[in-house]
Amino acid sequence: MQRLIPTLRNDQVDEALISVINTLQICAKEISFRVGQGELAGVLGSTLSENIQGETQKKLDILSNQLLKEILLECQHVRAVASEEEEGIVLGNDNGKYLVAFDPLDGSSNIDINSMVGTIFSILPVPENNSGDVDMFLQPGRNQVAAGYILYGPSIMMAFTTGKGLRMFTLDQTVGEFLLTKKDITIEPETSEFAINMSNFRHWQEGMQLYVDDLLAGTSGPRTKNFNMRWVAAMVADVHRILCRGGLFAYPWDARSENKPYKLRLMYEGNPMAWLIEQAGGAAHSGEERILDIQPTDIHQRVGIILGAKHEVETCLGYLKGSQSDSKPV
Repeated sequence: MQRLIPTLRNDQVDEALISVINTLQICAKEISFRVGQGELAGVLGSTLSENIQGETQKKLDILSNQLLKEILLECQHVRAVASEEEEGIVLGNDNGKYLVAFDPLDGSSNIDINSMVGTIFSILPVPENNSGDVDMFLQPGRNQVAAGYILYGPSIMMAFTTGKGLRMFTLDQTVGEFLLTKKDITIEPETSEFAINMSNFRHWQEGMQLYVDDLLAGTSGPRTKNFNMRWVAAMVADVHRILCRGGLFAYPWDARSENKPYKLRLMYEGNPMAWLIEQAGGAAHSGEERILDIQPTDIHQRVGIILGAKHEVETCLGYLKGSQSDSKPV
């Protein structure tokens, strides 16, 4: 089996970018060890603090963020990092070529029940102005040069792309190396499986409610087939399932909070996952436009997400556009 670094070199990936990705795999090994220790390491449970998103932080959230930040900033090719857990960006080497945005531990509400969590990352080129300010990160997702996630499950897996298709690597614990285990991954355009947080149903737009109603109606409804619902409550795990066996994932607009109509973040979750899905032949949309075409205005910007099997995403969007009574604020 091919190791991670030789695979990247075979793709003629820039050596500086290889160095950044190698640094991320070092971080992944360290975080996976801490996650695997669980209660033994005393890192489970919540802290008394909140992150910049106003969410209660888990101890492993803080630890994972600190590990990623410190190790990445030791890499000479990293100009700056941005994290879901940090208020602003953190600068690295003035001459670094790349910017790294990350969600250090996606699905951290699963930590205390020993369920799947993961790290999501997005790598962007440093723009010409190299301002040293947050505006360096405000690039559309189509500018990404690498993106992926590390899944801390029964086995430790890394899925990523540099724009030449989607591959998955599995950590061989005996030698400490990520080995290529899946390549040329594609998502079937049709599916009969979806992932969505049904507890928010009453808050969605009418079009999304109608869409899910028709999924639940099965063979007796207008879709004339049965659908299964799966929900891990960690985007990294739900997207991983889609990449392995197809499906649709949605976290759409809802009316619970006027100031926060969306749950997921564009820079740390939306952009990297959208690129992975598109590289596998799927589609990724906000409900208003292709996710990778969105021009960010803030590093913590939130976005609606509908991604997965191409034809099913298109069907869902048809419901949203076809509903005449949606009450979504501008």
